[in-house]
Amino acid sequence: MAKAKRSQIHELDLNLLGVLDALLAERSVTRAADRIGLSQPAASHALRRLREHFGDPLLVKTARGMVLTERGRELAGPIHELLQQLDLTLRGARVFDARRAKRTFAIAMTDYLGVILLPSLYARIAREAPAIDLRIASIVPDIETALETEKIDLVLTMASNARDLSGVRQQRLFEDRYVCVMRRGHRAAARPLALDTYCTLDHVLIAPRGGRGVVDRELAARGFARRVAVHVSHWSAAPHLVAASELVLTVVDRFARAYASILPLEVAELPLQLPPIACSQRWHERSQHDAGHAWLRALVARVAAELTSPA
Repeated sequence: MAKAKRSQIHELDLNLLGVLDALLAERSVTRAADRIGLSQPAASHALRRLREHFGDPLLVKTARGMVLTERGRELAGPIHELLQQLDLTLRGARVFDARRAKRTFAIAMTDYLGVILLPSLYARIAREAPAIDLRIASIVPDIETALETEKIDLVLTMASNARDLSGVRQQRLFEDRYVCVMRRGHRAAARPLALDTYCTLDHVLIAPRGGRGVVDRELAARGFARRVAVHVSHWSAAPHLVAASELVLTVVDRFARAYASILPLEVAELPLQLPPIACSQRWHERSQHDAGHAWLRALVARVAAELTSPA
């Protein structure tokens, strides 16, 4: 069987391509050497090797300086484009063209963030990266496993004290405070809400995983208790229930005000000092240097900053 003929690229030292590109662009050995950081003798030696390889002078001296031969003109454009494409490929981990990228990101978030952050986030994505799709999932109990197994790309979560997870990075985005929400015209809305009055009211508690939270722990520490008449697992159910009943809801301020703008609700100061709740984004270490993922994280951070900045 005849031996396959070696291609031209196998016979050329690829290090010479950068020298060739500079020579064809600068049309001067001296300027080409300066451009790529070589000594002039080294650039002259490279030119000799290139002439031998292509069987053509590539550049020739004239009274007006060096000019390209016909073969040199043929090579100039394709060689430059080839090197640009190669550079983009080698730098692919750091280059992300949002306007052209086609990709789906899976983001787990709470209903709270779905209400106050997601609309603005999607609006920015629609403008800046029209081919990027989102898959929004409910917050997951095992963040570490979801990120590690690539079921979720990014987790947007809330926690007063974010727990460190192995292999998971996080960035705090903003804080929010607790307030009390009741229907417009509620009997307790006529004056500032006192703690003893607060404890006599019937409450609705948002508890996706059941149990009690920070409010009841703080009340117990002070020797108080409240009646939770209704437990709901979905954030969005609570404001509608409160608007149609005598129930009151203790919830974070931005969520409360978002619903108070569309439902007959009043937002009151909570007669209880509670630590602020923090929103953060979390991702797996494997995604740290992915350019698309880094773009998404930066966009989430910008949207969060705009959301929380003073008007």
